[in-house]
Amino acid sequence: MLDLACGQGRHTRYLDALGYQVLAVDIDVSGVQDLARRERVELLEADLEKDDWRFGDRRFDGIVVTNYLFRPHLRSLPESLAPGGVLIFETFAKGHESIGRPTNPDFLLDPGELLNAFAPKLTIVAYEDGFAGEPRPAVRQRICAVKKGD
Repeated sequence: MLDLACGQGRHTRYLDALGYQVLAVDIDVSGVQDLARRERVELLEADLEKDDWRFGDRRFDGIVVTNYLFRPHLRSLPESLAPGGVLIFETFAKGHESIGRPTNPDFLLDPGELLNAFAPKLTIVAYEDGFAGEPRPAVRQRICAVKKGD
């Protein structure tokens, strides 16, 4: 499993507790440093917006991305999934700027952007685009998609 832009490791911790091998990647991995000794967790400190896509031929059974958007990665994510692998991607969308941060349009998805990015390459299992009141008010897009088996 790949937890891209893992932050404080909420998803890494959950996946590790479920018994998955997890690669937690962020520009600063200090928020997950306590997991460094865990057998199933690998930490990688990387500037995801300056370094090339660093996973090469490595394939993941699952990729989780939340509250993070760097559009060039949208092309690489499907190829980084193993056959049958699951992508879960959730982040802020246009309209959120009226509620709070982020307000920069570079970090806000256009309407239908995740669907347009992944529908040609993955099977969409679930998709949401709009206002969500919980856990705190936000305008978000969420997608869960599966890579067809080869």
